[in-house]
Amino acid sequence: MSEQRGSVSTDDDRKDRGEKDWEWRRRIRSNPHSHRIYKWVVGIVGGLVTIAGLIAVPAPGPGWLIVFLGIGILASEFERAQRVLDWGRARLDDWNDWLRPKPWWVKGLVGLATAVLVALVFYGLFLLSGVPTFFPDVVEDWLTGLPGL
Repeated sequence: MSEQRGSVSTDDDRKDRGEKDWEWRRRIRSNPHSHRIYKWVVGIVGGLVTIAGLIAVPAPGPGWLIVFLGIGILASEFERAQRVLDWGRARLDDWNDWLRPKPWWVKGLVGLATAVLVALVFYGLFLLSGVPTFFPDVVEDWLTGLPGL
C-alpha cells in the first residue's frame, strides 16, 4: 500500500492546530494591559454589531442573524453574553424540536405565516420610504399599484 502524504491527520495534529489557532488570544490575555484593551475592542465591536442588528430587525433582511453574530462576538470575552447566546440557541432548538414532528401542512402554514409577515414588513417599509427605483419596471409598477404605495 502506498502512503498518502497529508491526507490523514491524527487527533494530535488537529489538537496542535487548534491550540495554535488560539495562541494569539493566550498571548493577549497574558498581559493585563493588552487584555483590557482587547476586551474593550471586543465589547465595542460586538456592541456595535448587535445594535446594528437590532436596528435591522424591523427592516427586511437578516436582522436577527446580525444580532446573534454580535452576541457571538461579545460571548468570546464576556460570560453574560455567552449565557444569552446559549439561551438563544436553546430557544431555537426548542422551536426546531416542536416543529420537526409536525405534519407537512403545519410546516407549510408556518412558512406561509412567515412569508405574510415578511410581506407586511416590506409593505410597511415601502409605505414609509416609497418603492425603491432599483426594482425592474414591471415589479415597480405592480408595487406602486398596491393601496397606499
